[in-house]
Formats: sequence, structure tokens, C-alpha cells
Amino acid sequence: MASTTFKSLTDTTFDSVEGYRQAADNANSPQLKQALQQRCEARRQTLEQMNAELQRQGDELVTKGTLSGEAHQMWASITSAFGDNDEAAAERVEEGEDYLKEKFQSAIESGNLEPQEQQIVQQCYAEISQGERFGDTIAQMTD
Repeated sequence: MASTTFKSLTDTTFDSVEGYRQAADNANSPQLKQALQQRCEARRQTLEQMNAELQRQGDELVTKGTLSGEAHQMWASITSAFGDNDEAAAERVEEGEDYLKEKFQSAIESGNLEPQEQQIVQQCYAEISQGERFGDTIAQMTD
């Protein structure tokens, strides 16, 4: 069985995939829409890597959002922000990515992960960090 920390990270990663998908659907700018779709695909690959570890441990795969908790609420606010404008939404993406990066960083430092989980989370952290930098970039694109 996977650790609670690893499952929580996987849930949050799923929520971010869905958030990116919905954000891309709602973006006005074609460049922003394309950039969001690319991030969604990169994040989906991260989710697949994490789900593969869950499967290896005999756990259920994460195939739906949490519908509760901070991560889901944050991504829901990101997608609804696109109704206002791309700039507001870009700020929300940046907030979401900062949250996710911090959550991964805390998990890595916590000592609560099994050795194999630790390795997967550290590998995934590189993509999560790219997402955080992406959040900064799109915030500048929409200024």
C-alpha cells in the first residue's frame, strides 16, 4: 500500500491535470491555450508515472478528482478565472503551481515516503518545477 503522502500527491497531481485541461478550454488567447495544453500533457505524464507506482504497490489508480480539499478548490478557481480574463487566470495558474511545488518539496523533505515513492516524487518534482516556472511565464505573457 502506498503511503498517505504519496496518494495525496497523486490526487493533487490529478486535480492539476484537470485544472490545466479546463483552463486550456477556457483560455481566450490562442498562444495561452496552446501553452496550457502542453503543460496539461506534461502533467498527465507525471500523473501516469505516479499511478504506475500506485499500481506497483497494488493500490487503486487515481482516475478522478478529489472534489474536496485545497487542491481541487484552487484548480476550480483557476478555471473559473478564465471567465474573467486570461490575466486573472494566469495569476491563478501561478498560485496553483506554487502550491503544488511546495507540496512536493515538503513530501520529499518529510521522510514519510517509501524509498521507491521518494525516487518517483523526486523525478516528478522536475516537471512540477517546470510547471511552477511556467506559471511565472504565463503571468508575464498576459501582463
